[in-house]
Amino acid sequence: MSADYLIVGQGIAGSILAWTLSQRGHRVLIMNDPTLPAASKVSGGIFNPLTGKKLYRTWKADELFPFAHKFYSDMQAQLGGDFLHDCDVYRPYRSIEEQNSYLAQTADPNLAKYVVERADDAKFSPFVENPYGGLQITQAGWVDCVQMLQKIENYFIENKQYIHDRVDYQKIEIQEDGVSYNDLKIKKILFCEGYEARQNPFFNWLPFNPVKGQSLIAVVEDYTLQEIINQGTFILPLDGKGKCRLGATYSWHDLDWEATEDGRAYLEDKIKPYLKKKYQILEQHAGIRPSTKDRRPFVGIHPEYASLGIFNGLGTKGVSLAPFFANQFVNFLETGEEIDKEANIERIFSLYFRSK
Repeated sequence: MSADYLIVGQGIAGSILAWTLSQRGHRVLIMNDPTLPAASKVSGGIFNPLTGKKLYRTWKADELFPFAHKFYSDMQAQLGGDFLHDCDVYRPYRSIEEQNSYLAQTADPNLAKYVVERADDAKFSPFVENPYGGLQITQAGWVDCVQMLQKIENYFIENKQYIHDRVDYQKIEIQEDGVSYNDLKIKKILFCEGYEARQNPFFNWLPFNPVKGQSLIAVVEDYTLQEIINQGTFILPLDGKGKCRLGATYSWHDLDWEATEDGRAYLEDKIKPYLKKKYQILEQHAGIRPSTKDRRPFVGIHPEYASLGIFNGLGTKGVSLAPFFANQFVNFLETGEEIDKEANIERIFSLYFRSK
């Protein structure tokens, strides 16, 4: 069997890169081991142009968000389903000082375009504590990653382009005109393995800075909001009937896939002060996000082996970053068009040569 590209890993990065290549007419195979844990399957999938306590504008927001919205809308139209959810993010002010600070910041036209001029505070007050009002951020929302990933998997399985297996790096044979792997003949292998990339002998020199995250699935009594609430932690409505995801923790140590009592207690301690409604916890999830030390993706071709590439390091903003940078990567693969210098792994080739 032959193919243009073998995508290793089918999380957010692998799914979106495989779909982009396929839509451009390339013959794509996906190899994915369903027994491996995957952060994408427990991701909140939130896209939000203004983030953090200091209200930072997401890197490249003006380019990322219009592109991502069209990408997911088009994908949903072709695959069916209902995995794209546009909704505002409401941030209740913690204090008058925070209110004044945010209002001053959002007077900047670069931020103002992402903010509703007058937040509908009365709408939110039955559900969350907001005595100082709040900031309502637009052009935001979330992607149901579990549903989207399943749609992608089904599509490639139906087209006989899916291999349920774990990659064996020892079987990769670099050749002058591509790569062979068992009985496959491929032009390029593109690794989209998330946290597992640290085990990849071709790319284990990359400076990942993985972050463990935990979230809760809960039923909140009489909760009818569709918007995302964010006050350091978030409340993400999932079904319009009170089922919500409550998240998330950030930990750079104890990097395992186990949900912990400490994680649960942390989230409850942070959410209870502003959530007025009672809730019941149904599930607890944990994942390891493939973040990087400079908070920029890893996109590009191996410094020594031109038939091997990587699309990884999307961290906590995979849903926002993946469509735009998958498009850039495919443009590079097709025409040599440059990948953004802040995302291209050429920026850290020195680490590879230093490690040899």
